[in-house]
Amino acid sequence: MAELQLDVLQTRLAALGRAHTPADVAAALRGMGLIVTDAVVHDVLGQLRRNSVGAGPLDDLLAEPGVSDVVVNGPREVFVDRGRGLEPAEVRFVDDEQVRRLAIRLAAAAGRRLDDASPFVDGRLPGGVRLHAVLAPVAAPGTCLSLRVPASRSFSLDDLVAAGSVPPEGARLLRAVVGRRVPFLVSGGTGTGKTTLLAALLALVPAHERIVLVEDARELVPDHPHCVRLEGRPANAEGVGAISLTTLVRQALRMRPDRVVLGEVRGAELTDLLTALNTGHEGGCGTVHANSVLDVPARLEALAALGGLGREACHAQVAAALRLVVHLRRAPSGARRVEQVGLFRRRADGLVEIVPAATFDAGHVRYDGAAGDELRRLVAL
Repeated sequence: MAELQLDVLQTRLAALGRAHTPADVAAALRGMGLIVTDAVVHDVLGQLRRNSVGAGPLDDLLAEPGVSDVVVNGPREVFVDRGRGLEPAEVRFVDDEQVRRLAIRLAAAAGRRLDDASPFVDGRLPGGVRLHAVLAPVAAPGTCLSLRVPASRSFSLDDLVAAGSVPPEGARLLRAVVGRRVPFLVSGGTGTGKTTLLAALLALVPAHERIVLVEDARELVPDHPHCVRLEGRPANAEGVGAISLTTLVRQALRMRPDRVVLGEVRGAELTDLLTALNTGHEGGCGTVHANSVLDVPARLEALAALGGLGREACHAQVAAALRLVVHLRRAPSGARRVEQVGLFRRRADGLVEIVPAATFDAGHVRYDGAAGDELRRLVAL
């Protein structure tokens, strides 16, 4: 059934003032001049359900195996990422009002408010899909939706090797990083596979160790028997009830963690993570957005400033707390690969820089000079 006809049908059913039955749907379809069969009624009931409780026209895309993202740019532009980058989808909406209604309904399902007074929202749907929405006219060419689909299963490091994301020798290096309790960050751009790699590495943590995860929205699902998750929360419609990542990191330190993990370092919570790693919590880790390993210090400096930490203090804390950065890159083909491992090193002026120590290329690992030798000593390879 066309979307316009479905809208007309929903309007007629809504006028009943009660929950509709299959007989009501059949009668309404006949009133619209359509041919009615049992198969037609069954199909229309499915469409009505998806438009009432699911993601409407996007449901089929979200259910496809291998889909990681679905984005909507107004009523005429829908894109899907099946692992090869964003590509146009055949789904269309009748108008922006239909997109707006869907966005508001999804926001409500995530326990968030979305209206003209609060025109953007970030949340997690009951099934685990990450939602971001911005209403028009703030967004153009119309209401925008961004849906991130969680992985249907956890990927092990061996899975990533089989997929070509990590060479076998690189997997040996990363296993040693986790085994030696080396504190590290996973860096990369959006959609490069940072969360997937971090989850795979956390699965390597010995089973007797307790992991406490702190996330803004739950995405990490490591295959580990003793993992506690703390999830942040934005303020409600009255502007109260927010729980920041800074607060959660502090709470994590009181929960007897063997490893403190910050799913994504994106703000002032960096200062608390650095404090944690400098007070005896070895083997902590997290992810951070950065274009290259060389850009990580500047990124951390900017985030630390949000927490009131000055430049010199930030670099001193980073130098004491962190040892490695594992950087990922996404190829134009959509393939995600570990590209480089860098060492944090403090310069003579007290500032921290990243020195490339290992490069993952063509299925092999190349250790780079003195930094490569230092890396191998650090992880006892």
